[in-house]
Amino acid sequence: MYILYNLAINVTSLFLHIVAFFNTKVHLFINGRKNVFTELKKHITDKDSTIWIHAASLGEYEQGLPIVEKLKTEYPSFKIVVSFFSPSGYEVIKHSTKADLVTYLPLDTTKNAKRFIKFLQPKMAIFIKYEIWPNMLGELNKRGIPIILISAIFKSDQIYFKWYGGFLRSALQKFSHFFIQDLESEKLLNSIGLDNTTISGDTRFDRVSEILMQNNSLEFMDRFTQNFLCFVMGSTWPEDEEILIDYINASSHEMKYVIAPHTNVTKDIERLRQSINKSTVLLSEASENLSEDPQVLIVDSIGLLTKIYCYADMAFVGGAFTAGGLHNTLEPAVFGIPVIIGPIYTGFKEAEELIKLKGIFAIRDKAEFTSLADKLFLDSHFRRTTGNINSSYINKNKGASIQVMNHIRTLL
Repeated sequence: MYILYNLAINVTSLFLHIVAFFNTKVHLFINGRKNVFTELKKHITDKDSTIWIHAASLGEYEQGLPIVEKLKTEYPSFKIVVSFFSPSGYEVIKHSTKADLVTYLPLDTTKNAKRFIKFLQPKMAIFIKYEIWPNMLGELNKRGIPIILISAIFKSDQIYFKWYGGFLRSALQKFSHFFIQDLESEKLLNSIGLDNTTISGDTRFDRVSEILMQNNSLEFMDRFTQNFLCFVMGSTWPEDEEILIDYINASSHEMKYVIAPHTNVTKDIERLRQSINKSTVLLSEASENLSEDPQVLIVDSIGLLTKIYCYADMAFVGGAFTAGGLHNTLEPAVFGIPVIIGPIYTGFKEAEELIKLKGIFAIRDKAEFTSLADKLFLDSHFRRTTGNINSSYINKNKGASIQVMNHIRTLL
């Protein structure tokens, strides 16, 4: 199977090099990996002790950030190296000072795995949630390097638990320990002979709780919101915006609206602005135009949404009109506000649980959205009660990073 796997990786690499000529994201994926080993050689020496944390993308990085920060504080003599699979994570975090080095993960060939681990020489490796790369795991395991998987969640329909999943099951066996989110995941791992598990929950609860402790003030939001209720619509896609814009245009409520699209491509931002019939300003223009008291603010930059949620009285989180697309609902929920999402949320554990608790509401169409948004605007008791459900849920689920760090201390 390793022969077939390596063949597939090499064929995929060739295919991606061709696609890169026509696709910006794939171009970043390929081009960004060209200097991985040069950067490792430049920043890591034989005298360094490193801890390697790998995340697929930005969401997983945020999930692992409480661990990154604690490692940085408790083990200052170690170099913390964070790797990404996806450009959407690497491009945002590449200049972060949270880690000593941020890099792409090279494609998982046997040659790349041996070379990467040889350069890095980690004392331990931490993978976040889903990332299972057989060659990397195999090389770490051969060298006796502890590997832990944190905030993992497993489902019965995954290949590991199928009769034909032996190859990837063997990759799972390379992990020293699994920190998993729920009992179902533990039972599934036990069913394939893996009992090196701890049910610790999700480190994202610790991450979003830390957001409350930071300075979330934004001058432009202070000027924009004034004393009006504020509805923040975060990480929106065109499918979301079709409903949201109709509501904004039709609503007579004296409310401020913030739209932070998933992407900030200029033509898409302009299309969005042109579709709104209320006074609208882009964040990039806010310093000049907020004096005109616009009702709608479009966020045409990245990195500010978590702080913007601090100003919200209610929030919509985009992505749930397509399978697997729902964005982070915990970021607004931690501020104790109601959250609305689209109808496709299966597999997003916190969304599933908060919908049952009635802190998050899933809407299917414009009519349902209008009815719910109006009720949240008009009924302050309903709005506060709903928001309290979300903040209480997050408080009850904190603490995963404490368990992870206790285990790490036994390994370093």
